[in-house]
Amino acid sequence: MTTTTPDRTDVHARVTARILADLEQGVRPWMRLWSAGHAAGRIARPLRASGQPYRGINTVMLWMAAVERGYASPYWFTYRQAQAAGGQVRRGEHGTLVVYAGTVTRPDTDADGAEEEREIHFLKGYTVFNAGQVDGLPEPFHAPVAEPANAMRRLEAAERFFAATGADIRTGGARAFYAIDSDHIQMPPFEAFRDAESHAATLAHELVHWTRHPSRLNRDLGRKRWGDEGYAVEELVAEIGSAFLCADLGITPEVREDHAAYIASWLTVLKDDTRVIVRAAAHAQRAVDYLHALQPHTEPEA
Repeated sequence: MTTTTPDRTDVHARVTARILADLEQGVRPWMRLWSAGHAAGRIARPLRASGQPYRGINTVMLWMAAVERGYASPYWFTYRQAQAAGGQVRRGEHGTLVVYAGTVTRPDTDADGAEEEREIHFLKGYTVFNAGQVDGLPEPFHAPVAEPANAMRRLEAAERFFAATGADIRTGGARAFYAIDSDHIQMPPFEAFRDAESHAATLAHELVHWTRHPSRLNRDLGRKRWGDEGYAVEELVAEIGSAFLCADLGITPEVREDHAAYIASWLTVLKDDTRVIVRAAAHAQRAVDYLHALQPHTEPEA
């Protein structure tokens, strides 16, 4: 297949082209760190120079770059931020695209000719560099993210997280799914999963679906029946959201190989609308934020 180079001024097209390149190879880009056996230690959110984690589609884009180029540090800088921190981007290094979403208001008129303010959403692209591309930075910026608590403690923390959501989680049958009519999550017996992390990762996926209920985020992506475009986009939201949540909880998502049909449907919707992937990642981020907001406010474990 021949892919045309997207207009560099069209940020949505540039982001979508980047995601499509992986999907066309049968690779889910938000899962690349886990499937590649990330050598840099714990998989976590990419971090700004300030230490704040990136969100939404930027998380996916920076994860992809980290795998492709073997970056160990989670920190990313603009050129000026690197200089302000005492570093210098090495000559010949290529940056990575990230985006900023914002809104502006413009005067407009409605159908009756009355004046009104219209809100316009925009996406602006800019370039960042990993700490591994910058000389002279203080040592903490080059250190990988510290290893989290042992596997048992991570899984216990994940189970507490899931329980604190208050979701109706039932056990039985051979399929994992969320039923919106009865508002419950169905999970196969624990013994049906390869290991405890696979069980937790599957439940994380279904909890992202659970947030779509009208009493929660009321996420309606136009899904009318199984397999339609709205169904494909909702699955995309749950896939990306569960990857975010797994990184936050320190558990490894189940890297399944049976998603060929999903990938085919995602290729179709992304090629039809270059804005879908950015919107899906934003919905995924909102879902994960919602689940975090349900947790009791305690100091995080070191």
